[in-house]
Amino acid sequence: MYEQSNTFIEGVSHKIRRQIEELERVSGLESNALSVDGVPVDSYLTRFVWDEAKYPTVSSLREIVDSIHTLLAKIEDDLKVRVAEYNNVRGQLNAINRKQSGSLAVRDLSNLVKPEDIFTSEHLVTLLAVVPKYSQKDWLSSYETLTSYVVPQSSKKLYEDNESALYTVTLFGRVADNFITSACERGFQIRDFEYSPEAQESRKQELEKLAQDQDSLRSSLLQWCYTSYGEVFSSWMHFCAVCLFAESILRYGLPPSFLACVLSPSVKSEKKVRSILEGLCNSSNSIDWKTEDEGGAIAGLGGDADAHPYVSFTINIA
Repeated sequence: MYEQSNTFIEGVSHKIRRQIEELERVSGLESNALSVDGVPVDSYLTRFVWDEAKYPTVSSLREIVDSIHTLLAKIEDDLKVRVAEYNNVRGQLNAINRKQSGSLAVRDLSNLVKPEDIFTSEHLVTLLAVVPKYSQKDWLSSYETLTSYVVPQSSKKLYEDNESALYTVTLFGRVADNFITSACERGFQIRDFEYSPEAQESRKQELEKLAQDQDSLRSSLLQWCYTSYGEVFSSWMHFCAVCLFAESILRYGLPPSFLACVLSPSVKSEKKVRSILEGLCNSSNSIDWKTEDEGGAIAGLGGDADAHPYVSFTINIA
């Protein structure tokens, strides 16, 4: 039961932490030290004091654990909703940006074409042709002959990327279909395009609004994550305190007479610290808490691979 609940709580904590790191990276912000009610996580952990107002000790341990689980389940649901909303706007913005920066064969051309590039009258139309980069000489030497009634020397290059170039060509509207067919046969793509200042302005405003919405949602989500991480971490430590108390009572009995402390040894010194702790425990207790391979019955708390003659479990806060 402990292991399942601890895994869930730890998972929510790490989800929020990873989301904070991602948002800070995207925003170009320096990573802030995570805190609980304004206190750095490390300091909060080493100076932990039970919050009587939030978790009254007159409540049963089961009630306290259930309230922690309910709170964190709600926070996890809120995180999913907020992240989905942010990702939806970000996805829309990315889709528009891809259309504005992708291949000329598919990208939005409105920001590449100016009003003076398009000539339209009762009989004449201007088409936009996407020409492979290494076929531009072929285009310039042949476009006037792809059909009749093409305006001589009317083709102008508007834009070029690594793959292709965008050209205009002006001709009589009644031969446009013939021109398009002939152009495609030569490997030139004619893009459907109708210049509209109103539509272009509308797209610009849509892009600006999405960018503003993304910034607003990202900022709001980041602030929510900072606050929620503190809430989750505090709840996690209270849950650990409950488990530490319950396991100690089960191991050492009543009345309560034990010391709870936080140790943060380096990886290299962990084995030495555990050896010292075992030396401080009664040999009689040590016999009762050997590993199963050595004849003991109970494995370490919190999924520890080894049993110890003291209650011990690891909190992964990174």
